[in-house]
This record gives sequence, structure tokens and C-alpha cells, in this order.
Amino acid sequence: MNQQIQDKMVRRTKFRLVLDNLSKYIFLLATLFGLLVLSVLIYRVVVDGIGWLNFDFLTGKLSTQPERAGIMGAILGTFWLMLVVTPVTMFLGVGTAIYLELYAKKGRVQSFIETNISNLAGVPSIVYGILGLTVFARAMNLGNIALAGGLTMSLLILPIVIVASQEALRAVPSPLSEASYGMGATKWQTIKSVILPVALPSILTGAILSLSRAIGETAPLVVIGIPALLIPFPGSIFDKFTVLPMQIYYWTLDSSLTAEYANLAAATIIVLLLCLLVLNSTAIIIRNKFQKQF
Repeated sequence: MNQQIQDKMVRRTKFRLVLDNLSKYIFLLATLFGLLVLSVLIYRVVVDGIGWLNFDFLTGKLSTQPERAGIMGAILGTFWLMLVVTPVTMFLGVGTAIYLELYAKKGRVQSFIETNISNLAGVPSIVYGILGLTVFARAMNLGNIALAGGLTMSLLILPIVIVASQEALRAVPSPLSEASYGMGATKWQTIKSVILPVALPSILTGAILSLSRAIGETAPLVVIGIPALLIPFPGSIFDKFTVLPMQIYYWTLDSSLTAEYANLAAATIIVLLLCLLVLNSTAIIIRNKFQKQF
């Protein structure tokens, strides 16, 4: 009987080892497949667009003639958009996280609010575009200026920033705040001088990654009616604007007319990828730098 039990356990162990190795190779193949598709995509984009990247393309105005088209207007539009998104998102996102995590009483109401914020993080971006169209473009009569687009994008990434900031605040060791209270500091003094400095690297990392998503989003801006072809450069947040993802989207549609629009879209994708690479690298540098300090 004991021998039968041992044989059965051996067979189960062998089966588990085979299953473990099989799972490992399946996951490896899935990873390699994703990397392969990404590599092919990046290769095609670079091959199609690298020849169109020059000073005139980066500094020129948009044009109906592909050989004269430039993306400076889209670059400036992206800048003005992020000039609205960054302070609004950081102030509201971090402020909400501080209140929910450090001031609000633990209970059903706080749990209900946190659950809904987490759910909002998974809402499709086009829904935020409809909300922005209803509230900012029409109810507030802002139209399709950079301010309306920035506020719409702020709604999109605000739940992500709130959740990331809450996690950063929870990760602060409790003995630090307890020591501050023990020395007679008030709650706000403890938050300002102890908790926030320790949580700031993680908060900034989450915020920068969220801003990267806002830069690459197109659907909400399509809904609020951002123009496809805007010749004048936007000079402030109160001007009409277009952004890099929008220009890529419409040039991709126009590529059915002539292959030159596909080359313009590829060149713009390279610029957008470089912007995202800079932002993501900044997040990594900030995280690694502050992790060594704490």
C-alpha cells in the first residue's frame, strides 16, 4: 500500500514538473511573439519614416501637400495640452489621494469612493471624450481649444494618478509618521515634511507614466472635435490645436490616397515614440535615484 502511494506521488510530481516546463515554454513563446510583432512594427515605422525626418518637417506647418507638411503645430498643441493636464492632474490626483488615505474616516463611504475610482481607471477613453464634449466643449462653451482637451485628458488619467498616489502613501513606513507625531508635529506638518517626501518618487513615477498615456490618446480628442488640419500655430491654451496622435490618425486615413501620407504618419510616430521614451526614462531615473536614498 505504501509503495502504491509513493508511486502515485512520484507520478503526480512528474506530471507537475512536465506541466511546469510546458507552461514556461508557452509563456516564453507568447513573450517572443509579442516582441517579434513589436520589432516588425518598429522596423516598418523606422524604414518608412526616417527619411522624412528633417528640420523642415519638425518646424514646418501642416499642409495639404505631403512634401511640404510639418508637425510643429502638432508639437506645440501637444505642449499646450500637457501644460493643462499636468498641473490639474497632479493637484487633484495627489490631493484626493492624501484626503482618502490620510484624512477620510475608514468605512463604507471611503470604500465606496475608492472602489469607484478604481473602476473609473478601466473606463474606455472614448467615454471620457463624450464627457468632455458634454461638459467642457458644450456646457462650458470652450469648444475644441487646448483647455477643453486638457481638462478632458485630465479626467482620463486622474483615476490612475489617484490610485498610484494612494499606493505610494501606503508604502511609507508607519514608524516615520509615528515618530513625527511623537515629536509634537501636527498632521499636516507630518504629511508635508515626512510622508510626502518619502512617497514623492513613487507618486512622480505613476504621474509621469499616466502623462505618457495622455500624450498617446486619440479617441477623446476625436470626440470633442479637434481639427485634423490646423495651419496656424497654437499660441496658448485658449487656441484651437491638434496633437501628434491626431495627426498620425488622420495621415493614416489619408494614406489610402497616396503612400506619402503613410510616410508622414510613420515619421510622426517616431517623434511620438521618442517623446514617450523620454518620459518613461525620466520615470525610471526618478524611481532609481530616490530608491537609493530611502
